[in-house]
Amino acid sequence: MNAAPATTSPARALAARPAPIAPRPPIPVRRLVDVELRKLADTRSSRWLLAAVGAIVVLVVVALGVWGTDQEVAFSSLVSNTAFPLQLLLPLVAVLAVTGEWSQRGALTTFALVPRRDRVMAAKAVAAVLVSLAATALSFAAGAVGTLVTAQVRGIKATWDLPPDLALRLVLANLVAVAFGFVVAVVIRSSAPALVSYLAFMLVVPMLSGVAAGLFGWWAEHGAWLDLSWAMQFVGSPEITGEQWAQVGTSALLWIALPLVLGMRRLLRVEIR
Repeated sequence: MNAAPATTSPARALAARPAPIAPRPPIPVRRLVDVELRKLADTRSSRWLLAAVGAIVVLVVVALGVWGTDQEVAFSSLVSNTAFPLQLLLPLVAVLAVTGEWSQRGALTTFALVPRRDRVMAAKAVAAVLVSLAATALSFAAGAVGTLVTAQVRGIKATWDLPPDLALRLVLANLVAVAFGFVVAVVIRSSAPALVSYLAFMLVVPMLSGVAAGLFGWWAEHGAWLDLSWAMQFVGSPEITGEQWAQVGTSALLWIALPLVLGMRRLLRVEIR
């Protein structure tokens, strides 16, 4: 006789099934930012760039303290004169932070560990902002020390003439410059072309815009609405009007907000090889 097939009770069948794997919580943003901050100094080029930022700030203050006039060694003058080096070099840090994933082929590992690409890019942006704020704080500290030392050496009264609104605008100018460098890197995603594009915008576009303003009256009257480098000059000036703030906002939307949206849309969909 054939044996009756064994039957499995429903309770035993449920017990035999593997237990579902509980989903792991996402990596905290704070940890992602910490990783991105360490990435900013994990290559020789990035370490030299960060060191150059601090060294140039100190050199500018020392040079003005030695060879500058009494008016140029005031606190506001020392801090303002460090603005251009910071706005030229700090965005390069943001460029390398973003493009390094593709130039060094780290994107495969990074986005495999953290599939949400937007969270990784947000962490990179926060890291770039923190570095910018630290460098800006260094410029203020170097300016304060330079003001005190120069006043003692020259036997003059230390001049603390930096209004709070101008100090905040200098911080804003550095952040806008870093944001533009970040956008260039998001759009291009390759270190060498992104660095060249950013430097060309910072060094060549203002000259071309100045020539156009001298040749064409329309550009001389309305160019600041479209030229980010032109509009940002108002931010570091002693006084700024409401119209100039509007020009800063309009040019920032054109050169930062719109390219960032388009670049992030493509970055989130592009195939990583």
